[in-house]
Amino acid sequence: MAWEVFSLIGTAAFAISGALVAMEEDYDLFGVYILGMVTAFGGGAVRNLLIGVPISVLWDQHFLFVVATVLILIVFYFLKYILHHWNRWGTYFDAIGLAAFAIQGAMLAVRLDMTLFAVAVAAVLTGAGGGVIRDVLAGRRPLVFKKDIYAVWAAVAGIIVGLGAYHYDMALYLLLVITAGLRILSYLFHWRLPHGKYHH
Repeated sequence: MAWEVFSLIGTAAFAISGALVAMEEDYDLFGVYILGMVTAFGGGAVRNLLIGVPISVLWDQHFLFVVATVLILIVFYFLKYILHHWNRWGTYFDAIGLAAFAIQGAMLAVRLDMTLFAVAVAAVLTGAGGGVIRDVLAGRRPLVFKKDIYAVWAAVAGIIVGLGAYHYDMALYLLLVITAGLRILSYLFHWRLPHGKYHH
């Protein structure tokens, strides 16, 4: 049951996130639809490709495609006012999608009996992949490369799943809330990892 819940939450959040970015860039309806779909399903597709899951599995998610389509249309026709608050709402939806898909990706890797490192990588690819593709297609610098902590939270969530949280649905739901919350706090308070800068 948890797998379906995280798939639904991640798909919904990233479909909305992708649609909002496309509308902010003044895309037409088709462009909004494509960017929303790529954001919702791109991370899972990349993950499947790299860990050996048949890419055709993507097309078996009929219900999720319907959910994404409906949400993208709702955003396009009824939620244009959100664009004025993109930095807030966009970050919230992106954080929820990041957390849900990171956990889902880690769960899949655990099912395939992969190493802890592979579980963490699967979490990052699934959680951040769709957002990276979205930002690249929209001509933006991906959030994962910005200063606020982003993909690290996906990796941490993946490690926690790999260490045993996979066996407890309530632990996974709590992890979703914590991961999304930490990503939002990173944005609000500008938490950053140490970084080096090349000086001439």
